[in-house]
Amino acid sequence: MKTIDVLFVCSKNQWRSPTAEAIYRRDDRVSVRSRGTAKTAVQTIRASDIAWANVILVMEDKHRRRILADFPGEAKFKPMHVLDIPDDYRFMDDELVELIRSAAEPILAILLDESKRFPPR
Repeated sequence: MKTIDVLFVCSKNQWRSPTAEAIYRRDDRVSVRSRGTAKTAVQTIRASDIAWANVILVMEDKHRRRILADFPGEAKFKPMHVLDIPDDYRFMDDELVELIRSAAEPILAILLDESKRFPPR
C-alpha cells in the first residue's frame, strides 16, 4: 500500500506541527514532515517540501495564505486543508493531540480511500 506524504504546517514549527509529526511518525499509512511559515521557524517551509507532499495540513488559515503567497506556483494545485487549531498549546499537550487527530483523521481517511481506488500508474 502506498503511503500519503503529509506536510503539517504552523508558524514557528515549535509546538503544533511537530506534535502532528510526532503523532503520525510511526503510522504506516503516511509519511510526515512538519514545517513553519515564519522566517524564525525551527524548520522553515521550502518549495521542495511542497513538491514532496501529497497534501498539506495547516493549523490556521493564515498559514494557507502565507504558503500561497510565498509559493504560488508550487502550491496552486496542491491539496491544502485548514485544521483550525489555535496556537494555545505546548508540544504533545493532550488536548492538542486530540485536536490534531480529530481534525486530520477525516481528511486522511478520504485521501487513503482515494489512493486505494486510484492507484499510482
